Amino acid sequence: MVEKQYTDLFEQYREVIDEHAAPVLNTLRDKAFNDFRQLGFPTTKLEDYKYTDIRQAFEPDYGLNIKRLDIPVNPYQAFQCDVPNMSTHLYFLSNDSFYDKELPEAGLPEGVLLGSLKEYANMHPELVGKYYGKLADTSKDGTVAFNTAFVQDGFFLYVPKGVVWQHPIQLINLFRSDVDYLANRRMLIVLEDNTQTKLLICEHAMDDRRFLATQVVEVFVGENAVFDLYELEANHEKTSRVSSLFVSQQKNSNVLINGITLNSGLTRNNYFISLQGRHAETHLYGMAIADESQKVDNFSSVDHAVPDCTSNELFKYVLDGNAVGAFCGKIEVRKDAQKTQAYQSNKNICLTRHARMYTKPQLEIYADDVKCSHGATVGQLNEEALFYLRARGIPEKEARTLLMFAFVADVIGNVRLDGLQERLTSLVDKRLRGEIGKCRGCASVRN
Repeated sequence: MVEKQYTDLFEQYREVIDEHAAPVLNTLRDKAFNDFRQLGFPTTKLEDYKYTDIRQAFEPDYGLNIKRLDIPVNPYQAFQCDVPNMSTHLYFLSNDSFYDKELPEAGLPEGVLLGSLKEYANMHPELVGKYYGKLADTSKDGTVAFNTAFVQDGFFLYVPKGVVWQHPIQLINLFRSDVDYLANRRMLIVLEDNTQTKLLICEHAMDDRRFLATQVVEVFVGENAVFDLYELEANHEKTSRVSSLFVSQQKNSNVLINGITLNSGLTRNNYFISLQGRHAETHLYGMAIADESQKVDNFSSVDHAVPDCTSNELFKYVLDGNAVGAFCGKIEVRKDAQKTQAYQSNKNICLTRHARMYTKPQLEIYADDVKCSHGATVGQLNEEALFYLRARGIPEKEARTLLMFAFVADVIGNVRLDGLQERLTSLVDKRLRGEIGKCRGCASVRN
């Protein structure tokens, strides 16, 4: 039984886990552990996990840094990220610990709190306790319960009322280990009323080891707040990631989420978005490029709880080799959520007969004055378009690359950071040409 090794570990090291965390994080640990024992890891018997066996990712004997030993690496010296035309405040999570031994020299706007979740939970327990665990329900998903039971640190961002922070924040989730490693990352992001900020999260594995990340992100977006969240995953094939993102939006808020998987072994992303205030607006985009035996599974749930809200959702996959893709999208429009506008689309290309795509868009509408649509397509490259390009002297390989890039271009086009849009254009082009999707602006400088 896969779960037993982790329940035994938790029971044996519970005091050590608490000792190296914060009381606010420890308060939810017992309930989360009991929920995990009851739920276990999701299996393919569950409808929402029908096409992805999450349990197998947890089977290997991973190392966990429960005693929070220092990892012998300074990410600011060992890793460089220099994306042209995009200046960011750069921070690191080293495995699952916030790296605070060296920080950017540029100061933060007045009142903004950014750093270690553990440290801010100790310094501001009332503030962190007001939000931590309020969206991530451990009784519904075993991976969320697992993360909450074991997490000891993570990333915390608090933007107080009225702060408009135009300078993007970049957070690098960096895997570094001499042994196979399991990281439990947690992020808590709070934007008060009338605020604006943008966050770019990049994932990179520095070592040729088997890595697994569980990640839970809770995002609170206040009235009239604007928040952009971009996630770029460019790991190697020995890396697995199980992530759950929870977003709560208030009146007149605007949220854009764009998750791009360029390279990974196994990726499961869960998106739970709740529109709680009138005239809230959500834009959810995703893109996956996978080949060989890689698997990318995206699940989304958008809850229209009040009237006059808008959601727009688009996911695209390009699958080659024996890759497997899955998408399940749910939109719920509650009884009183009149004047809702909700749109969902999933479009996919399978480049070989062995690639597989499973898609299930869903609408549940309990109001009668709405504009909603959903749909999905799975196919191959357009042969007529391919013939058209070849007839004009373009080699077949180049023509296929051009068509694939045109297919995913609208996902990139919805990025609201010019420098990032340029870099993604280059990265996606390289990935579609069969090159490893490592950013040219990112370099490991370890000896």
